[in-house]
Amino acid sequence: MENRLLGNVKVNVTNRNEILSKITTRLNEKQKTVILFLNAHCYNIAQKDDIYRKHINASDFVLNDGIGVELGAKLFNFRFDENLNGTDFTPQLLEAAAISGDSIFLLGGQPGVAETAKTKLERRIPGLKIVGCSDGYFTHSQKIVEQINQSKADIVIVGMGVPLQEKWIYNHKDLIHSTLFVGVGAYIDFASERIKRAPSLLRKMRMEWLYRLLHEPKRLWKRNIGSLIFFYYIFKNKSRKKRG
Repeated sequence: MENRLLGNVKVNVTNRNEILSKITTRLNEKQKTVILFLNAHCYNIAQKDDIYRKHINASDFVLNDGIGVELGAKLFNFRFDENLNGTDFTPQLLEAAAISGDSIFLLGGQPGVAETAKTKLERRIPGLKIVGCSDGYFTHSQKIVEQINQSKADIVIVGMGVPLQEKWIYNHKDLIHSTLFVGVGAYIDFASERIKRAPSLLRKMRMEWLYRLLHEPKRLWKRNIGSLIFFYYIFKNKSRKKRG
């Protein structure tokens, strides 16, 4: 596994077998760990939000999500082994947790979504132990921290959107007894089936972004226009690197 810089933002070059092995080891050794995902939208936010960028760069593992960062990496003369987007990787992490006996807390989504995701995930993944869940629309973090600690969850899956979920994790992880924290964006919505994923053919063609844009145009049109902004930042940071 390598740590690389995509300009001013850290990302890991790894594959799912290697990262799952490292996560398992850290869980067994009770090493507090943060996993985040980096896509073009995240990168754009990181250029404007210094605190968010600091959290990404301080994370134990930052996994590449999508074709944007894949193309960006080539401009910085490195490449990824495979696409490790959170929506596909998180179920594999949960399957590994079911085998190892590690327990899960789901945090995020609208009221009722995490509970629905819990039911559906436990049906799909034999042996999965989801010991607690909460929506992401709370006003008192202390109560959520207490709820997670009372659940004795080993892994906290946080789906509150970027950069809120990352800031929440870093503001509270030292108060929480859990070992692994994963910022997963919309994964809890996908797991609950409140939001449908693109057909597998579109996913294989790396065009899930288009499917989501057509289904949620009001929410996602700015993000997809942001792909152009992403490459502006990539070239800007590459230019800085050359001058430096």
